[in-house]
Amino acid sequence: MAERMRFLVNFFFLFEVTASVNFYHHNYEDLVRALYNVQNECPYITRIYSIGQSTQGRHLYVLEFSDNPGIHEPLEPEFKYVGNMHGNEVLGRELLIQLSEFLCEAYRLGNDRITSLIHSTRIHILPSMNPDGYEVAAEQGPDANGFLTGRNNINEIDLNRNFPDLNTQIYYYEKINGPNHHMPLPDNWKSQVEAETLATIRWMTSYNFVLSANLHGGAVVANYPYDKSRVRSARYASYSATPDDTLFRKLARTYSYAHGWMHQGWNCGDYFEDGITNGAHWYSLSKGMQDFNYLYTNCFEITLELSCNKFPRQGDLEREWYGNRDALISYIEEVHQGIKGMVLDENNNGIPNAVISVSGINHDVTSGEMGDYFRLLLPGTYTVSASAPERKSQSVKVTVGPAEPLQVNFQLQTDKALNVQEEKTPVKNLNSKAHLKKIIPRALRKNPRDKSRIGN
Repeated sequence: MAERMRFLVNFFFLFEVTASVNFYHHNYEDLVRALYNVQNECPYITRIYSIGQSTQGRHLYVLEFSDNPGIHEPLEPEFKYVGNMHGNEVLGRELLIQLSEFLCEAYRLGNDRITSLIHSTRIHILPSMNPDGYEVAAEQGPDANGFLTGRNNINEIDLNRNFPDLNTQIYYYEKINGPNHHMPLPDNWKSQVEAETLATIRWMTSYNFVLSANLHGGAVVANYPYDKSRVRSARYASYSATPDDTLFRKLARTYSYAHGWMHQGWNCGDYFEDGITNGAHWYSLSKGMQDFNYLYTNCFEITLELSCNKFPRQGDLEREWYGNRDALISYIEEVHQGIKGMVLDENNNGIPNAVISVSGINHDVTSGEMGDYFRLLLPGTYTVSASAPERKSQSVKVTVGPAEPLQVNFQLQTDKALNVQEEKTPVKNLNSKAHLKKIIPRALRKNPRDKSRIGN
């Protein structure tokens, strides 16, 4: 009920925006033109960049939205949407083009909710991960397109079965209390993945993404990790929960209940309670992208199945846009929950790759290059620890609320400095306002002009 009420409130924030959105299928040239049109309309909040090329040489273009495009601002989270991983599942591709047009126009019109979102979040949109497969599917069009035509890349490889298998490692480590995050990749992994997969992995490691969604078609449901079953002999109905299962369920429900009809459960001849499902409980999938995100990076990703018809007719695109519009915005806003902060040394320099642990949740995250970290959490009380090699770890008890993320900072001392300064810097005072002003350089504080907050 609360999720439904949130949908209604958020809907009215967007109702007044009559943004210019195009409802037609975009081939590769049309897609590139559409992205550059958005960039030309909103040059101060957008940037276009390529993460690499497809097997046939088409650039995998990303459109970024930010109040400072091209710059990571400490304590500002990075978010990404990925569409068209399967070339013949085209609705996600079109929705992300439409979302780009909508964000630009709504920002220009001064919509408070969109302005706050862009000022507080760095948003990356990859409309097509598989442009080669799309061209194969589009050649036949909606009427003649088969279930598999254009699904794979041009080498006939399913990109969502092409990432290194890290589930096998984590399931083994769970039994022996081994590492719980950032699983190592096999030595020969680059020779085992396609050009599109390699470009995407490099992209994932170039930005400290916090939250993501991968847009698919063929069903209507929000699917969350793990995708791969822990039981080797079971392909179906084997629920495989992550340590963040409750959080993932909440993320999936956020999209489902903000969607026009996903939450109703009955869609495409299937029933999913609340419009969500654990991936492995639906069917087991190995080497998928959402599990890889969770196990190799700091990013929490879910997979959104958005249409019964993989290649909807052009006349259906407008209805699909209005069914998904608020869900796409609401899901981005989910990146602003839990805790975030700086991990600094005794000289107030950021410590990269510091490990942030939450007692009771066996999945750690790490700080980025500037020392900032982000940990998505549900409301509650937690003991959070930060550690780094050759430094004294620190722990603090925090209470997370349902609104904006709580800022929790750490200052880790070397063993040599610890003996002298330990009594002067008790952990319990590290997050007082007076102490934060001392330990965080002015350049790393949030821009004082930015008063934006996420609206509900």
